[in-house]
Amino acid sequence: MSDHPYDRVGPGMVKDAVESAGYLSDARLLALNVYVNRVYQVGIEDSVPLIAKFYRPERWSDAQILEEHAFSLELQSAEISVVAPIVDSNGNTLHEFDGFRFALFERRGGHPPELDNFDNLLVLGRTLGRIHAVGRASQFEVRQQITVERMLTQSREFLLDGFITQSLVPAYSTLTTDLLQAVSAVYAEVKARDMIRIHGDCHVGNILWRDDTAHFVDLDDCCTAPAIQDLWMFISGERHYRQLQLAELVEGYAEFCDFDPRQLRWVEALRTLRITHYAAWLARRWNDPAFPHSFTWFNTERYWADHILELREQMSALQEEPLQLL
Repeated sequence: MSDHPYDRVGPGMVKDAVESAGYLSDARLLALNVYVNRVYQVGIEDSVPLIAKFYRPERWSDAQILEEHAFSLELQSAEISVVAPIVDSNGNTLHEFDGFRFALFERRGGHPPELDNFDNLLVLGRTLGRIHAVGRASQFEVRQQITVERMLTQSREFLLDGFITQSLVPAYSTLTTDLLQAVSAVYAEVKARDMIRIHGDCHVGNILWRDDTAHFVDLDDCCTAPAIQDLWMFISGERHYRQLQLAELVEGYAEFCDFDPRQLRWVEALRTLRITHYAAWLARRWNDPAFPHSFTWFNTERYWADHILELREQMSALQEEPLQLL
């Protein structure tokens, strides 16, 4: 029997929470995301459904969530296609019910962008350029930063403390020590002026494509980081193809925000940070029953062997020449 706090978030509780915010639910409920935060589509009497997001306990402070909301609303006020939280009649975006914090959002339809469609990449570049132009205007005060310490050092220490398959610990420990040195050398080039407010989790699942427009959703991981962090996640494949993808992204991006080509040197370092952090991110939540259910491939000897192989490939990638603008 699980005693995870999210066990209390059931259909009745979700309905009551939404109604506490001033809406009358028709009791139709669809779970959209049941592992990171708990996210539901909730039917509303005589109106369109709303999206209710219940924040994971102890992940973010109220101040961090409100700073995320403020950034979303700032982007929305600049007529950028992001899905921001609904502001109630009292000016509130963050609500509380039965010990859980939650926010409500308008439902937005769409499908993931096609990254092999260069027209899609051009639009994505334009939208990110607009987001980053706003992001440069001020700084986050309490949101997290992408740093080597948080993303690699702390992740490595957590995983080595009894989580990784014991027989693979020596290989993982040695490899990540070398990666820490290599990534730190590259990331030392990042200056304070390079750190701006960004979306922070730009995978295709967080973008709804509709009517030739990219609607960015889920700013739950918005943070302070180099601009290239939001761009490199749309680039994949063989080197020549990545060069072509980059050219389209930057062409659109540069229409609204200056692009600093020196940041291309940081792509593989940032990719390494994301890979190591993601493994630890899953491991830290493994006591939540939703995670073993949703990530059945994680925490097996095969997974850790493949993870080490991926990190070895990253070590090689860090030695290669960075991509260049064509």
